[in-house]
Amino acid sequence: MSHPIDDPWSCRIARDATGLLHEFNDAGVLEAADVHTAQRLCVLGKETDESVALALALTVRALRTGSVCVELASVAGSAELPELAWPEPTAWLAAVRASSLVTEQVLRLYDIASGGLLYLDRYWREEEQVCADLLALSTPHAGAAEPAAFERLFPPEYHEQRTAAEIALTQAVTVLTGGPGTGKTTTVARLLALLAEQAEASGRPGLRIALAAPTGKAAARLTEAVAGEVSRLDPVDQARLDGLQASTLHSLLGSRPGNSSRFKHNRANRLPHDVVVVDETSMVSLTLMARLLEAVRPTARLILVGDPDQLASVEAGAVLADLVDGLAARPGTRVATLATAHRYKKPIGELAAAIRVGDGDTVIDLLRSGDEHREWIDVDGPAALADQLAAIAVPHALRVREAALFGDAREALRNLDEHRLLCAHRDGPHGANHWNRQVRRWVSERTGDTAWADWYAGRPLLVTANDYGLGVRNGDTGVVTAHSEGLRAVIATASGPVDFATGRLSDVDSMYAMTIHKSQGSEADAVTVLMPPVESRLLTRELFYTAVTRAKHKVRVVGSEEEIRAALNRRAVRASGLALRLREA
Repeated sequence: MSHPIDDPWSCRIARDATGLLHEFNDAGVLEAADVHTAQRLCVLGKETDESVALALALTVRALRTGSVCVELASVAGSAELPELAWPEPTAWLAAVRASSLVTEQVLRLYDIASGGLLYLDRYWREEEQVCADLLALSTPHAGAAEPAAFERLFPPEYHEQRTAAEIALTQAVTVLTGGPGTGKTTTVARLLALLAEQAEASGRPGLRIALAAPTGKAAARLTEAVAGEVSRLDPVDQARLDGLQASTLHSLLGSRPGNSSRFKHNRANRLPHDVVVVDETSMVSLTLMARLLEAVRPTARLILVGDPDQLASVEAGAVLADLVDGLAARPGTRVATLATAHRYKKPIGELAAAIRVGDGDTVIDLLRSGDEHREWIDVDGPAALADQLAAIAVPHALRVREAALFGDAREALRNLDEHRLLCAHRDGPHGANHWNRQVRRWVSERTGDTAWADWYAGRPLLVTANDYGLGVRNGDTGVVTAHSEGLRAVIATASGPVDFATGRLSDVDSMYAMTIHKSQGSEADAVTVLMPPVESRLLTRELFYTAVTRAKHKVRVVGSEEEIRAALNRRAVRASGLALRLREA
C-alpha cells in the first residue's frame, strides 16, 4: 500500500524530481531512493523518456519490497492509486523495449504472454543462473534402495515420509515441502541414513553430509531436530550419522568479511559434500540460492526443505514457492510433499490450515472456540492492549530473570523459549522496538532495576548481525546471566550455548518482542501474535500463517476481526520469472 507524503521535509521526498517521477514520489508510490537511482541511470544511459524512468524507478521499488522484477502491464492495471497518470501499458512496454537502457543491458526485459517482466541486470543474471544450475543438477538417479533398508527406516506408519524418500532417491535435486509438524526432519534423517547405507554398500563409506539453514537459530533447531530423529534409529544408522551439525548457509559457503554476496566456495571451489540439505528454504533469497547452486558439486544431491506458505526472504525473491511451481510442472520432476501434521497440537494445526487457505469464517470460529491451545484477544484501545500484553509478557520475563540471577543459563534459555511476543513491524506503536521498551519498563517497575541499563541479568538477547570471530549469527537468541566474575551473555548457537563477556557483543537487541520475520526458523511453547492495523502493507496471509506456526502448544492472536480477515484476504505476491523459466526451459 502507498500513502501520500504529507511532510514537505520528509527524507522520502526527491526534491529535484519532475514529471512522472515527481507525481509518483509525491503520492508515496516511489521513495526518494527509487527516484534518485532512476534519475542517475537515465543520465548515464542518455534516456530522456519519463515513462522509461518511471519503469526503472518501479523496478528498484520492486526489489525493495521483495520482488526481483516488475510486470509493467500488471502494475499499470492495478488498483493502486488509479488516479495517477499510469502510462498506457502497450506504449509503455514499447518505450522500454526501445530504450538504450535495455539495449545496453542495464535493464533486462523478459517477454511473457501478458507483456514483459523488467529486471535490473544483476537479478536477471541470477535468475537465469539459478534456472540453469538447477536444471543441470536435476539429473535422474537410479536410486532404488534395498527393500529391507526401506522397511527398517520407513515402516508402514511412515507412509508419507516413505513416498517422499522414494521421490528423493530418483532425483539429484529434491524439493521437500510441508507445513509445521508434518515430518520433514523425520524424512530427512531417515533418508540420510538410507543414503549412507547405500554409499557404504557401494564401497564409499563416510558419506559427506552438510546440513544448513539461513539463520543461526534455524541451524540450531535443525541440529537438534536431526539429532533427536537419529537417536530413534537403529544403532548402525546412528553410527553412520553420528555428530551431524547444521551451520548457516553463509558459514557453509565460507563467508568473506565485508562481502555479503560472494563466498569462498563457488564454481571454481566447490563444496566437498555428497549431500547438501537446506532447511527453511522459504527464507533463502534469489542471490543466496544462486551462490549455493554454483557451489554444489555436479554429482552431489541437493535437498531443499521448507514450507512455501511461510513468509519469503526479507531480500528479493520467493525462491521456494517458485521452485514448487516451476519444477512440479516439468515432466519427470516431482516435488515431495508432506501433508499430515504430527507434532503440533491439533487445534494449532487446524488454525494454521484454515489460515493457509484463507478461510476467514473457519479462522474466526476456531479462535472463538475457547480451546486451551488457541486464544483470541480483541481489545478496544491502546490502554487495554497494554494491560493485556503486560499480563502476558511480564511474568515470562520475570521467570527468565530469576534463572539468570541464579546463573542457571540453561534454565534461562529454556524459559526464554517458553514464549514469544511477535509483531509485524519493527518500529511504530505496533512494532517490536516499542514493545521491547515497554516490557522493559514494566519489568523494571516490578524489580526495581535501573530501566536504562544496557546490560542486566535476565535481558533477553537477539543477535542482529553475523560475527564470525565470535561464532554467532544473525537470528541467534540468548540471555544475560549473573556469574561470580560479572554478567555474561549466553547465546544459543547452532553448536550449542556459548557465553561471552557482554562487552564483546555489539550487534544485539533486547528480545522481549521480535518481528515475525525474525522469528522464522524458531519455535516457542506459546506465541502471542500482535496483528498490525488494517492499512499495514505487511498484514498478509503469509505473515499471519508464519506467526501462528511458531507456536508448539498455544497461540494467542491479539487483534480485531477486521485485521484478521484483512490478513487472510491479502497475499504477499512477489514478481518473479523463475517458475516460468523452469517450466519453459
